[in-house]
Amino acid sequence: MNKKKQLAKNTIIIFMGRVCTQLISYFLLPLYTSFLKTKEYGLVDLIQTYVTLLVPVITLELEMSIFRYLIDSRGKEKNTKVLMSNNFYILGISLGLFSILYIIFTSFISIPFRWLILLDIIVCVLSGNFLQVARGFGRTIDYSISCILTGVVTILSNIITICVLKMGAEGMIFSMMLANFICSLYLFLRLKMWKYVRLKLIDKKLIKEMNKYSIPLIPNGISWWIVNASDRSIISFVLGAGANGLYAISNKFPTIISSLTGVFNLSWSESAALHIDSPDRDEFFSDITNTVIKLFTSLGIGMIACMPFVFPLFIHSKFQEAYQYIPYLVLGCVFNVVICLYSQVYLAKKLSKKVASTTIMGAIINIIINVLFIKKIGLYAAAISTMISYFVMMIYRHFELKKYVTIKIENGLILKTICMFTISIFFYYNSNLYLKIFSLILACIYAIIINKNLLISVKGYIFSKFKKRI
Repeated sequence: MNKKKQLAKNTIIIFMGRVCTQLISYFLLPLYTSFLKTKEYGLVDLIQTYVTLLVPVITLELEMSIFRYLIDSRGKEKNTKVLMSNNFYILGISLGLFSILYIIFTSFISIPFRWLILLDIIVCVLSGNFLQVARGFGRTIDYSISCILTGVVTILSNIITICVLKMGAEGMIFSMMLANFICSLYLFLRLKMWKYVRLKLIDKKLIKEMNKYSIPLIPNGISWWIVNASDRSIISFVLGAGANGLYAISNKFPTIISSLTGVFNLSWSESAALHIDSPDRDEFFSDITNTVIKLFTSLGIGMIACMPFVFPLFIHSKFQEAYQYIPYLVLGCVFNVVICLYSQVYLAKKLSKKVASTTIMGAIINIIINVLFIKKIGLYAAAISTMISYFVMMIYRHFELKKYVTIKIENGLILKTICMFTISIFFYYNSNLYLKIFSLILACIYAIIINKNLLISVKGYIFSKFKKRI
């Protein structure tokens, strides 16, 4: 199949699964902001932030390694059995050691919902690993179905635990844990993973080889955590859990872009790995990069233009202050789109150390700005530090990547993007309703014009499919 069509097909399948989960999380916002206090929401957000940090450390980023190696082993059942056997062996050892250390550590330090958090971490590790195994097998439909299951279980469980049982923050954590458990169980049974596990196939040499690929990604994962989540820790420590609740809400809408980036990134990582040595590699990578930049920048501009109308519909008035920080976080998410595109090129060439080094740089910048300005300008420091750190990483990776792949950005694209973002942000903070409506109309027109070629291609593809069916 044509490279672009295969990429589009995988993206659509993954999108159908992931969008369900993401949409549900936004529809739950009125429930969270009505039934939970800002302090409770801030506490849950902080707990999930630290769970996100621990998962890649516990697994040594094993899920990324197993995905990359399973791609190379497609159609080779013996190799697949060896990889899966070693995958489960490493998982068992890692989770066992972590559980022992966690129980010892929490015996001396009081942590709310101690046992529930341990279960949440374990099922997060399993679901993350199994999702990457599904992708490595090329089972994108099963991947999507598991994501839909996660979303459905999350919403049903949240309604029961928060609205009916009044469990508050504990109910929210339980719901996330249960959803990840159902996801793991479904994939384990659907992919019949037990068929691939043989203790006699444990290979220490292979484990070392897989760790050589994945371990450099640990500092990368930690650095991403610092860039994305250190804000929460600093905010909670300096300004309190209530302020963290406000910041978590302001992050909810920009993370739509991050979520869509993640969806595309999942299929892009596979295409990048499969075609990194193709003769037309530079042209293919440049074409995809320009298309994605146009699409996501117009999405970011549109989101800023929509927020004055959407925010009051979803968010309770006690979280109103969160509105102020959204444009900075949207810009940061748009910069992150380009960063993720370039990351997959590094990983396709198995240059995981390069990915880590640039992310560490961004993490340091994020912490420095936060620490220096959090007391002076409050939550603006967290939002601006995220935006600046992403921007620096994007610029650095763009020029550094030229050593390996030549990616050309279309003439005038950067200037158009800067102008449109400036206009949309200016109208965002203006109180005049008519200017806000004008900004929304302008954003729609820009999106249609800048993505004209993509829209024509999609229209042609849909028409040809419809014609064939007739």
